[in-house]
Amino acid sequence: MEQIGHWIDGKRVAGTSGRMADVYNPATGEVQAQVALASTAEIEAAVASAAQAQKAWGATNPQRRARVMMEMVRLINRDMDKLAEAISREHGKTFPDAKGDVQRGLEVIEFCIGAPHLLKGEFTDSAGPGIDMYSMRQPLGVVAGITPFNFPAMIPLWKLGPALVSGNAMILKPSERDPSCPMMLAELLQEAGLPDGVFQVINGDKEAVDAILDSPTIQAVGFVGSTPIAQYIYERAAQTGKRAQCFGGAKNHMIIMPDADMDQAADALVGAGYGAAGERCMAISVAVPVGEETADRLIEKLVPRIEALKVGPYTAGNDVDFGPVVTAAAKANILRLVETGVAQGAELVVDGRDFSLQGYENGFFVGAHLFDRVTPDMDIYKTEIFGPVLSTVRAASYEEAIGLAMDHEYGNGTAIFTRDGDAARDFANRINIGMVGINVPIPVPLAYHTFGGWKRSGFGDLNQHGPDAFRFYTRTKTVTSRWPSGIKDGAAFNFKAMD
Repeated sequence: MEQIGHWIDGKRVAGTSGRMADVYNPATGEVQAQVALASTAEIEAAVASAAQAQKAWGATNPQRRARVMMEMVRLINRDMDKLAEAISREHGKTFPDAKGDVQRGLEVIEFCIGAPHLLKGEFTDSAGPGIDMYSMRQPLGVVAGITPFNFPAMIPLWKLGPALVSGNAMILKPSERDPSCPMMLAELLQEAGLPDGVFQVINGDKEAVDAILDSPTIQAVGFVGSTPIAQYIYERAAQTGKRAQCFGGAKNHMIIMPDADMDQAADALVGAGYGAAGERCMAISVAVPVGEETADRLIEKLVPRIEALKVGPYTAGNDVDFGPVVTAAAKANILRLVETGVAQGAELVVDGRDFSLQGYENGFFVGAHLFDRVTPDMDIYKTEIFGPVLSTVRAASYEEAIGLAMDHEYGNGTAIFTRDGDAARDFANRINIGMVGINVPIPVPLAYHTFGGWKRSGFGDLNQHGPDAFRFYTRTKTVTSRWPSGIKDGAAFNFKAMD
């Protein structure tokens, strides 16, 4: 059986803690590999090595660092299918979805090629008599990324690209559930010209996370995962003086106005709600049709689309709509929440509880579910299910609909489907949510804008990728300079009056 260790000082190394975790094939339920879980001592050794390597890397000019990113773009494109296959094998995503995972990370690496411009400081001449003032952006030193299972390429690339091109060394602690892709990315970075030790991949669990948070050398940490863990990491990082950007859970609402194109809205909901088996922080999990007639029309459009979804392993072809969830525990939790929804009075219009895939009975497959007449007091409304479950909450008016999204504790993403420009503009301006789609169901910004939620979906002041990432991974130093006057004129033999 394959043994996956760590990436330290430019090579794969075995773990020394003696602790291992199983890596499953979600389609079959079989253990396909084991991954090492790092000890605190292993983390400390990797951090010390990274700190040493960062000195020369941080002194390298930004243009040369950007050339590593330029070569990384070429290598990721070359190995796109290999990376995607590794993701599908360990996560369960369909192959096209896994390629999309890599592609959205690649776009951030492309943006990082522009680092020389993004790292420029500011200059003011003659700020005072003979005084010039300028600022520079300098790397923090050693930083860390703690990334989730659901995007094993995209989120690590979102973290490592801006961090490395800004001159930092990085410790990446990816999810132990699908560790192969991050290890492959480390190999590609070495091939692209990144010096050994500047990027370290340490696989592990809570012990590794706590060692990262407690390290006095690590200056910043970026995290994506559940809200309780995001808050824990944010608070513990703050106690040790670290910068932190921590992104948590979501419950994304899509409002469907009476004038919306109902076929377009239904297609968008199916793709956004059930893609990747719902294991996306930007998945639409709550549909909010405005008015009973709108709700009835929407449900009528949704049911046949959902019932026609093809569920299967990534090896079954590119026409598979979604695959298994990542673990048996995730499957059990999703089905538990579905039962809770039924018990609390929601109408289960499409029932996927008895779904079983012939030949893959031991896999972690969950059928598609559609609830109607969900109310805000129900657990399936309040909780992030992270599975192929779409809840419909009927709203009597636009004001009630927007109030639902605004009152929810999460504020990651939201969308409205309408032909009314005034309603769309009002929605975009008023909504207290970080990412907004107008007739766009999954409003993930492109790489040159920033990604981040509000409320309990995000902890910290700066977002991921875009200009915010460069602000997060650098600190500003401001220099005020004044040179003595008169040297160029020769000696002076009289007392000068004070200016």
